[in-house]
Amino acid sequence: MSTVIAVPAETREGERRVAMAPSLAPKLVKAGARLQIQAGAGKAAGFSDQAFADIDGVEIVEDADTLWSQADLVFAVRRPEIERLRQMKPGAGLVGFLAPWERDEFVGALAEQKLSAFAVELIPRISRAQSMDALSSQAAVAGYKSVLLAAEHLPRFFPMLTTAAGTIRPAKALVVGAGVAGLQAIATARRLGARVEAFDVRSAVAEQVESLGAKFVDTGVKAEAEGGYARELTEEEKAQQQAVLAKHVAQADVVITTAAIPGRPAPKIITEAMARDMKPGAVLVDLAAETGGNCELTEAGQVKRLGSVSIVGPTDVPGMIAEHASEMFARNLWNFTQPCVGEDGGLTWNMDDEVYAKSVVSHDGEIRFPAAEEGK
Repeated sequence: MSTVIAVPAETREGERRVAMAPSLAPKLVKAGARLQIQAGAGKAAGFSDQAFADIDGVEIVEDADTLWSQADLVFAVRRPEIERLRQMKPGAGLVGFLAPWERDEFVGALAEQKLSAFAVELIPRISRAQSMDALSSQAAVAGYKSVLLAAEHLPRFFPMLTTAAGTIRPAKALVVGAGVAGLQAIATARRLGARVEAFDVRSAVAEQVESLGAKFVDTGVKAEAEGGYARELTEEEKAQQQAVLAKHVAQADVVITTAAIPGRPAPKIITEAMARDMKPGAVLVDLAAETGGNCELTEAGQVKRLGSVSIVGPTDVPGMIAEHASEMFARNLWNFTQPCVGEDGGLTWNMDDEVYAKSVVSHDGEIRFPAAEEGK
């Protein structure tokens, strides 16, 4: 029997993405899945109901209760309300950004309903799971958009311009954190013509930074950790890092911070003193604003002014480019699910595979996420 994959409308305020795109839907149908889309689910991302309805094997469902109760598997961007979980069939699946470390009733409700739930934030960063890595795909969108936000607030050009009115020197950008978001920010700033420097406590990324035409800022602090992330720094390391970074921040027209550790508050890298020492008219865009910010002065969802300096704390950044962010996210979810779809269209999760074993939150009525289990 074919698996019914349901895609609900997102309910979090400001969320414009949807967990499916018309360009991907035919692949799911061809693989034997039945696809049900809640009416209006793709509107904010630029996908009309008609665009989905024109695809054979895709059904538009008006009633949300019906959608949730019929689903064998739900693709979602953000964690749904607990009431929706209780409408799902026992044994059904849920895949999306589920934030299982929040230690609340949500994880318990997953187990109570005997749902097989997988958090895309937990997908291991191994080679064969790259096509499933939603953190990376959405970070790439955010990194690109961060530079456009900086350009919007910066009272200067990014590129060098030679005009009849004289020559304008290129802007100088500093990118803090050279993960996926940071590398995309570097590439975008370079395309706009800025001179770019980048910093990361993981010295291994220096070659990647330089391959994009940026200069790597070496503070002498190295903090590589498992999974492609950075470990927390000691107080001495933080002081050494800040002393070197302060000089580069003070010289930059644009600072973009991207450092984040899933499930933890964002590390504070840019102090208030560093921010206040930025040159007049400079802009800081903090991509970690939702988890507390990399700058001590960042306010989520706000643009804070320090004289003529702007501290931008954007939230839901991937949703600002909702069409492509949704397409990329939907493809991540399908790449994650497809190996578990049988020839008959049925769905069986392979819990012997580390991709699923490490990203599972609940399965067979049990909480499988360690941090959630400890908080019971």
